[in-house]
Formats: sequence, C-alpha cells, structure tokens
Amino acid sequence: MIQPTLLQDIPVTFAPDALLPRLRLRPGSSEAKEFEELVAQAQPLARPRAAFLVGYIDHKDDEGVVVDGVRFTSRVLRTNLDAAHRAFAYIATCGLELQEWAGSLYDVLHQFWAEEIKVAALRAATQAVMDEIAVLNPGKMASMNPGSLPDWPIQEQKPFFQLLGDASAAIGVTLSDSCLMTPNKSVTGLRFANTNDWVNCRLCTREACPGRAAPYDAAFHAERYRNAGLASQ
Repeated sequence: MIQPTLLQDIPVTFAPDALLPRLRLRPGSSEAKEFEELVAQAQPLARPRAAFLVGYIDHKDDEGVVVDGVRFTSRVLRTNLDAAHRAFAYIATCGLELQEWAGSLYDVLHQFWAEEIKVAALRAATQAVMDEIAVLNPGKMASMNPGSLPDWPIQEQKPFFQLLGDASAAIGVTLSDSCLMTPNKSVTGLRFANTNDWVNCRLCTREACPGRAAPYDAAFHAERYRNAGLASQ
C-alpha cells in the first residue's frame, strides 16, 4: 500500500461577508457584528487538515469492491468503479482546534454560528485534498462518501478508517463505535475517475438537505444503477 499523504498546513481565511447570508444575518446589524467578533476569535485557531492515499482495486463482485485488501459493500460504488483500477481514499476535517473552541462557547446562538465557521474550514480542507488528487489524476472525477446513501451506509466508515490506517489519527480525526467522526465537521470519501456525471445527491431523495448539490434524478438511477438495488429507496 502506498503511504498516505498528509496535508497539515491548509490555509483558510474566513470571510464574514460570505458567511452572513448562510446564517441569514443582515450586514451591519448587531448580530452581524457579534458574528464578526466570533470569526475574529476563530481565525487564528483554524488548522484544517486532510489526508489521502491511492488505493488499488484488488477485486470486484456484484456486492462491492476490495481496495488494498479492505472490502467495501456497495453496489452503487461497485458500478461507479466498474472500469477503474484505483481510487483515492481521502479524509478532511475542520481541525481539533476549532472543535475545542466551539465546544467552549456557552451561548447557544454562538455555538450555532461556530458550526458554520467549522463548515467553512472543512470546505477549505476538502478543496485542498481534491486539488492534490487532481494533480495525480487529471480529468473528470467524482466522489462517494460513506453514509451518503442507503446503499453505502455510515457503518462503512469502519473499513474506510481501516484503509486509511494511521492517517486519520495523524490529522486528529477519530471514529466512535456508532461511526460518528470527531471533529464533527469531517468528511471521508473515495474519489475516482468519472465519465457519468456522478453526484451522490442524484440518488438521494432527501429534498430538504442544505448540502444538496444536484436534484434527485430517478431517470439517472434507472439508466445507470437499475441493478444497484435502490429502486425502492
């Protein structure tokens, strides 16, 4: 197995003007100024991190794939990796520093705002790892994330962390027995070459998701994933 690449010094600059609309705060209002003070606290603490490795596909069957000796059970993933020989396993996080800072806040509203700041840090980490992977694999790519679809449930985080080995601990991310990550603003995924316009959201029926990147597409499922067991979900 190729050793993971760690991204420990990812720059991030929080822009209050860009975050205010996401929190429905009016620029210049007293709440907006309060939020800007919170951003000023968070900025020097922010240390988003990420890691990734190149995993080679050992085996494929109807129910899933084996990557570097670790089995992932998902028929959608199997279909997406049908022509692939490798995939990039990645993990990105807002960082323990922001997690601990947010946990020290007493005001419930401030806690809510802090979560949006942590999301911004996670976005920076995710973009950084995507950029690094793109250097090694130029061209169109897509990702699947454990827990994003019923076909690849959150329990699949366990083999994912097994594949990543010490990389997750090296950037400060742990997995609980219930498969929840700490810091909570962390994400894992497999990234792969893609020519089919794959986006997780196109097979997800949860309409009110704030992170939705594409509408649910029943026709897309019927055409590409009719054998993946999702028709009734």
